[in-house]
Amino acid sequence: MKRGVLLYFFMVLWISLCGYNHTIVAQERAMSLKDAFREKFLIGTAINSYQIMGKDPVTMAIVKNEFNAIVAENCMKSENIHPVEGVFDFSLSDRFVQFGQDNNIVITGHTLIWHSQTPSWFFVDREGKQVSKEVLIARMKNHIQTIMKRYKGKIKGWDVVNEVINDDGSYRKSKFYKIIGEEYIKLAYEFAREADPKAELYYNDYSTAIPEKRAGIVAMIKKLQQQGVTIDAIGMQTHLGLKTPDIAAFENSLIAFSQLGCKIMITEMDISVLPFPDENLGAEIAKNYEYKQQMNPYQKSLPEDVIASFEQRYLDFFKLFNTYQEDITRVTLWGVTDAYSWKNNWPILGRKDYPLLFNRNNEPKPIVDKIIKQSISE
Repeated sequence: MKRGVLLYFFMVLWISLCGYNHTIVAQERAMSLKDAFREKFLIGTAINSYQIMGKDPVTMAIVKNEFNAIVAENCMKSENIHPVEGVFDFSLSDRFVQFGQDNNIVITGHTLIWHSQTPSWFFVDREGKQVSKEVLIARMKNHIQTIMKRYKGKIKGWDVVNEVINDDGSYRKSKFYKIIGEEYIKLAYEFAREADPKAELYYNDYSTAIPEKRAGIVAMIKKLQQQGVTIDAIGMQTHLGLKTPDIAAFENSLIAFSQLGCKIMITEMDISVLPFPDENLGAEIAKNYEYKQQMNPYQKSLPEDVIASFEQRYLDFFKLFNTYQEDITRVTLWGVTDAYSWKNNWPILGRKDYPLLFNRNNEPKPIVDKIIKQSISE
């Protein structure tokens, strides 16, 4: 899901308009999230470029106190780390990795090959014509191995390919697919394994609870395994609503993936409390205004019944994670506090959502202690 420079600009603007308070000190807790799950799995969070640059020390204090794994939201994606052919920008990724090393936090590299946020030069020559299969393979190899070799021994594992299966189970017809064919997936893992033989290699995707998509991912992984490719873990992006996806369907996918011999990683977790927009809405101005109001109903605070549903949803999923702790190696929240969540701006710019475990004042929500209590009792 694209979260580029323009979206980041509006996100920072939205934070300022919401009165985000940088002066509040991150709270020391009797038991942190990472301590509560230390014997089960890693608890991680995604951090953004603003935080990596050291401009929000309070939020970074929360990261140090509560989490033992990190992933970068955007700075390691192709358009940011490799904006021009032959030119790599490691300024932010170096700081990100150094932060993890300095604080003994497990680092995940995200992401090497993805259909989105890949710079246009990747697929064309100097005349703007589509490159040959051989040229794109060479560019892929250079991209993957230059980045991985730089952080060899520092980053535990990599999302090598990201989101290559459609919801109907078919292969996404990305430019990588159209130019190289299905083979590009296998090649990406082979290039990654050559670059750092000791690094873990992951596959990461969203909407994995959809049965057709589950079947497509299983078929792809089995085929890769038959070709001698090892996938160490499958990342289940866990962007949830209050009612969807069905937790039983999610569990079915978790089981199916673990039966492949892969570990499971819960990646990009958040729970939106907002309604999803109607894609068929017309262009009439009055209706659009009313519609936007309906899509942003909690501009001041959440009603008690919504809070209760939100908390129960988190508890239900963490109970599931506890149940399958032998299969799960990491649970990562997609962001630290509500203030920075991409859900404030997607799919409608400027909405106010409450999807994470820490609020806009850098305070843990009551659900945090409930999750911890549930974990230590099971």
